[in-house]
Amino acid sequence: MSMIQTAKMRKDRMDEYQPLLVKDVKVTLPRRLPNRSLLMAAGAACIGGTFQYGYNISVINAPTMYVQRFINETWTERYNTNISGDVLTLLWSTIVSIFTLGGLVGASLGGTLSVKLGRKGTLLTNNAFSLIAGLLMGISRSTGFFELLIIGRFFSGLNAGIAICVQPLYLGEMAPTALRGAMGMGTSIFITGGILTGQVMGLREFLGGEEQWPLLLSTTCIPAIVQLIILPFFPESPRYLLIDKGDTEGCKKALWQLHGERFCEAELDDIQKEKLNLVGVQAKKPWELFSDRSMRWQLLTIILLNAAQQLNGINAIYFYADYVFRQSGIPEDQIRYVTVGTGACECLTALTCGMLIECLGRKVLIMGGYSLMSIFCILFTLTLTFQEASPVVPYLSMACVFAFILSFGLGPGGVTNILTTELFTQATRPAAYIIAGSVNWSSFFLIGLLFPFIVIGLQQYCFLVFLVVSTAVVTYIFFVVPETKNKTFLEIQNEFQSSKKEESERRRAYHAATAPRPDSSQDEESVIDWAPLDLPPVPAEWGDCEDGEISEVGSLLTLDEVVSNPEPDRFPLDHMPGLYSTAAAIMDAPLPPQPTQKVEDFTSGYEEEDTAHVVPADGPDRPLHDT
Repeated sequence: MSMIQTAKMRKDRMDEYQPLLVKDVKVTLPRRLPNRSLLMAAGAACIGGTFQYGYNISVINAPTMYVQRFINETWTERYNTNISGDVLTLLWSTIVSIFTLGGLVGASLGGTLSVKLGRKGTLLTNNAFSLIAGLLMGISRSTGFFELLIIGRFFSGLNAGIAICVQPLYLGEMAPTALRGAMGMGTSIFITGGILTGQVMGLREFLGGEEQWPLLLSTTCIPAIVQLIILPFFPESPRYLLIDKGDTEGCKKALWQLHGERFCEAELDDIQKEKLNLVGVQAKKPWELFSDRSMRWQLLTIILLNAAQQLNGINAIYFYADYVFRQSGIPEDQIRYVTVGTGACECLTALTCGMLIECLGRKVLIMGGYSLMSIFCILFTLTLTFQEASPVVPYLSMACVFAFILSFGLGPGGVTNILTTELFTQATRPAAYIIAGSVNWSSFFLIGLLFPFIVIGLQQYCFLVFLVVSTAVVTYIFFVVPETKNKTFLEIQNEFQSSKKEESERRRAYHAATAPRPDSSQDEESVIDWAPLDLPPVPAEWGDCEDGEISEVGSLLTLDEVVSNPEPDRFPLDHMPGLYSTAAAIMDAPLPPQPTQKVEDFTSGYEEEDTAHVVPADGPDRPLHDT
């Protein structure tokens, strides 16, 4: 019986005599609920942040006809001629699409501002753009300048771009690990809440009349005023205070206010561990992330997910919604109320996702959402193709519209921003949000520009394109993205690094297996004997480490590392066969007797014995080899 088997039998026998109360005891921690102060801080950040993003997307739809009439009247007064249809369409398209250009600029500025001004400071400063936008759009009709609408919409987009970049940073960094997913869903919940609020405020019963449209567009400043009043009472991000500013006392006060005395120490310990891991590391710029090979998979993941968030067909569904509702027999003047129903549906799904994300995890939700979207892309294409086949088909199309929106809100709509926060550490997170925001806004602009041409060319079959996008995202997430639920930022980073090491080891093993061996026809005196060595078993005192396994305190010595080592004096090639690929040597276990390997010398032809020993992980105190 080998020494390893004997050691395992001893270990099993010792386990049998452990007290029964000690064995298999599972400690179940009570479910943690967020502190009231934490919830209020998140609400204050979101109401002036991503809420305005959703509000400004939807609020512009209601006064479309009235704004175009105002542009026509202003043009006639200035130039004494009616405006052409093409110019009117161009001006209206500019008013709508300039919002995305402002968002792209804001996203490129948000990460830099969050480092210089802090997360909270950037959110407060960002409200200035919202106030300017509301003022300009509110006075546009009274002054007779439709150009103010274009400028105001640009400032609205600038505000939204900064907010959607910085607000998830603030939420993710102040939330505890156990609640980070649920807190991060605040971004999606308030976006959908803003969309729903904009749709409701655009109804004729509220501010959707012809006389009220300037007031409707100027209401974008109300959330900014609310945030300016409430947010100053809450602290800055604790991680920003300790890691970026080195303010330990400020971090403790912030944690005590946000998490209470019970969880303050645990959260502080987590932040200090991350700080120790980032000693001497400065906040990276976006272009530095592209050149960092250790961030390759994380960066590719957020680029793919943020592009897919806009290119998955959700905008096409809203485009086809009015047509589907008309085909279903809904009266023209009632369609706007059904549209409000789609906004309420998406908001409800975001709330549901927020409650499920800590139970099911990020990966399950986002994969499930994209999988359902793929299915409904197929069904919606079929119902649109056979729209006239039966009176029932239009109702099936309407059901597909709501089902697609529900699927989007269930995963892709909310989990994407959370993963952008969790896949990066403090030094790389702001730059990651700059890249993610730029990709998201660029895709938003691209789909708005190209989608009309896609619809003209493919008609209802355009959803097959979105089917390919959704299916590709599901495949990528399944094979590449790890589950991040209940993991600290360092644990997530280490998991990506371990995956990278495994890939590297597989590649090296493949190259080693396919490397050419010496031709047996060559001269026997000029080659090394490649016969496998009959090594003695590893002593039981060395533990249960398998061959190739890395210990926490040791070092793994592989053949490739020995060959490529720049110090040939430490690792002579004639002693390679005696090296053990285990890392437990520092446990003061006796070294096993080393095998004798006959090696042909290339010059003298004499025989020598190989008695190489493992290099200890704690230094060169033990001799490398004896002869």
